[in-house]
Amino acid sequence: MGDDHARLRVSDADREAAAQQLNRAMSEGRITLSELEERLGIVYGAKTFAELEPPLADLPGAAVVLPQAAVPVPARELVHLSTEMGSVKRTGDWPVPSRLRLTTSMGSIHLDLTGARTLPRRIDVDVSTGMGSITLVLPEGASADVDGVKTSWGTVKTKVPHTPSGSGPHLTVTGSAGMGTLSIRGARKGMKDWFGA
Repeated sequence: MGDDHARLRVSDADREAAAQQLNRAMSEGRITLSELEERLGIVYGAKTFAELEPPLADLPGAAVVLPQAAVPVPARELVHLSTEMGSVKRTGDWPVPSRLRLTTSMGSIHLDLTGARTLPRRIDVDVSTGMGSITLVLPEGASADVDGVKTSWGTVKTKVPHTPSGSGPHLTVTGSAGMGTLSIRGARKGMKDWFGA
């Protein structure tokens, strides 16, 4: 890598391309889950190409990270929520984007979409659970396709329809569950819902 290239600042698209290479390497058995988590931390914290290169240096075809073409992203279209060992929670009326990236190492992410007044018809969700948990609570009529989620020793649980019904948002979920848990369900019914009180 030339000195000029090494000093260039990296974009979110560059970091994401590097993260995808690392996820692919883990799925091929080239690195372990703990190595993946360690390297992802470096990748997402990288400011220059010189910092982005070391986590990829020993992987085939990843010796040089080239700048990714910048694609304009409308405001609120893509939201990345991330935690290492903490927790992230969204409830009530919050601005749900059409694209979500959810990343945790050993923490938890809990997103409740039932209180949001405005929801996109389709929501693309990319997950990386590490050893943590991600829970998505969907409104009535919602559906989710989780066929694009890879697991190592993790668990993927869904209690909503797989195909769209037309009456609620449809989530297309991709990514990896690693050694963690991905749960997708509807809202839990309270006493008033069961007994009509």
